[in-house]
Amino acid sequence: MCGIFCYLNYLTPQTRKYIIDILLNGLRRLEYRGYDSAGIAIDSAPCVTELIREQGKVNALAGMVEGMNLKMDEVCDNHCGIAHTRWATHGEPCPRNSHPQRSDPKNTFVVIHNGIITNYKTIKDFLEKKGCAAFESETDTEVIAKLALYVYNENPNSSFEEIVEMLVQELDGAFALLFKSSLFPNQIVATRRGSPLLVGIKSQLEIMTDYFPVLYSSELNGNSSGGDAPSKKRGPSQSGECSPSEFKLGGKAPVEYFFASDASAVIEHTNKVIYLEDGDVAHVDNTGSLTIVRTKRKHENENSYRSVHTLHMELQQIMKGNYSSFMEKEIFEQPDSIFNTMRGRINFDTGHVTLGGLREHLDDIKRSRRLLLIACGTSYHSTLATRQILEELTQLPVMTELASDFLDRNTPIFRDDVCFFVSQSGETADTLMALRYCKKRGALTVGITNTVGSSISRETACGVHINAGPEIGVASTKAYTSQFMSLLMFALLMCEDRISMQERRKAIVHEMINLPDKIKRVLETSWQLKELSDRMDTSRSILVMGRGYNYATCLEGALKIKEITYMHSEGILAGELKHGPLALVDVRMPCVMIATKDSAYVKCQNALQQVVARSGRPILICEEGDEEIVNLVGRDHLDALIQIPRTVDCLSGILTIIPLQLLSLHLAQKRGFDVDCPRNLAKSVTVE
Repeated sequence: MCGIFCYLNYLTPQTRKYIIDILLNGLRRLEYRGYDSAGIAIDSAPCVTELIREQGKVNALAGMVEGMNLKMDEVCDNHCGIAHTRWATHGEPCPRNSHPQRSDPKNTFVVIHNGIITNYKTIKDFLEKKGCAAFESETDTEVIAKLALYVYNENPNSSFEEIVEMLVQELDGAFALLFKSSLFPNQIVATRRGSPLLVGIKSQLEIMTDYFPVLYSSELNGNSSGGDAPSKKRGPSQSGECSPSEFKLGGKAPVEYFFASDASAVIEHTNKVIYLEDGDVAHVDNTGSLTIVRTKRKHENENSYRSVHTLHMELQQIMKGNYSSFMEKEIFEQPDSIFNTMRGRINFDTGHVTLGGLREHLDDIKRSRRLLLIACGTSYHSTLATRQILEELTQLPVMTELASDFLDRNTPIFRDDVCFFVSQSGETADTLMALRYCKKRGALTVGITNTVGSSISRETACGVHINAGPEIGVASTKAYTSQFMSLLMFALLMCEDRISMQERRKAIVHEMINLPDKIKRVLETSWQLKELSDRMDTSRSILVMGRGYNYATCLEGALKIKEITYMHSEGILAGELKHGPLALVDVRMPCVMIATKDSAYVKCQNALQQVVARSGRPILICEEGDEEIVNLVGRDHLDALIQIPRTVDCLSGILTIIPLQLLSLHLAQKRGFDVDCPRNLAKSVTVE
């Protein structure tokens, strides 16, 4: 959803132009998350905060900055600047609703926010009764800035971090927040609850520890309940007795900090990051020292440290290169991303599968009563695509659940259930809430994500990283196929010791070896799909039909078309054609039919004949050399014929989705749409 970025330089002289460029480039790295306005807050003079906000793209904001007299060549030894891309939830996209939001006309406190404050109306009513400055926007975020000023006025001797600690206790909802204040120059306070936030650290001094301690304000103030404060749990590599101050970063030494919603915004500056957890309050003070504080412990064994992670992402991975868009790049990266998902995990000679993240819990998974696969959007489709092979190879009941519906129903969960949570970002709000719901009921939780350090990867008992590489385009492509492959590898792992499954396993593993090359051959059909998109330029709707292993392909392909072409599209189970959808078929309705030689092949032939009998001109996706189905209806009755290499039935969904990804790409480009940032959509859905 919204993108958050902050750059703080301490004893690191930088021109104001350099600082602004870093802020704007940070926002550009976060553009893929989806947004409709942007803004920054910088110091135009000591203790004077300047807000610059604009509707539209970051480039529009950059143009606005260029037109202002901001003394670009002035050097700042110490400075804190914050930046934000807003995806509208409360109030229309416009400058006054953009972030940063302010406490008063003097910009005493300014805040940027990702998430939703559910009790903002109550807080707003309270503040208005207390006579705070008039509200200027329709946002829920403005109440946070005004509440900060109110808390300060009530507690004028409190530190910046203490003000934020008191403030967040009054907030309900999900949020990641960054605060800047003219009362506390060159300082930043960050906190999160339910939305992702990390701290990047760039220092001339080597960071001497892999673990950063968390302090507890209730214990520091001597107010912990139950007598003596519990001893802090030390990081695995820590030894001896060390005071928290020994681990402070900064401390009158040159240092730069980068706060961001995700790692793509900081990787060009540093690869050392700390992922904040829910309830953390991170504060960089006027000595350049970073501390992380929590109000109190949730339980005795709570981790009292945050790991310092080393990012293994490369800058070129988040650049377009020679491609017209990130989506096109990511579609064509799929031979490599699929290989990377399998690399080091499958021995193609013996068929042995190793998923290290599941090793300690594999016996518990094998003893489970059922598997639940819980996800949203494209990730949900990956669970549907693999449900059939999971049922076959594990011999367990497999349920696929949309996370939002799963929560609405208060679904019964038992201690011998194993619940998988699938999310590209690892931060999807509904999926994360479903995870916490299942944990409370004692189920074993497994995460399938593409983001190391994400909330889902941290909160699940075990998991699999799909290794697809950074995905920037809002419409997911390579993450879908890598999620598909990860779940398939889990199915192979579960039946490794079953004699009756060995022939089936061998056939699947043999085809997995050749899959990257077969994906490359499918990508060669791009020119055919571009020609097809030219003929479909005036179409307003499209039907995508299939069944069996390819039903999920129909749903995912239709979703891709909706997301970036803004056409109505519908994925239809071919077996349901006569139960309503057939009424839509005529000569003007584009219909895609997917028919591969699997157990549903003959039934797909029947559905194809029904479409042709109603004057439909289907776009047929079938296997190379399959003259049987082409001759069945006649080539003249087909609008287009897209042929893919033959593979084992359970892998066909990886090959059949690629033509639909390419078709949606070409349709959107033909219509002049931004395929990487479709309207109204966000890459990481961090609110319900």
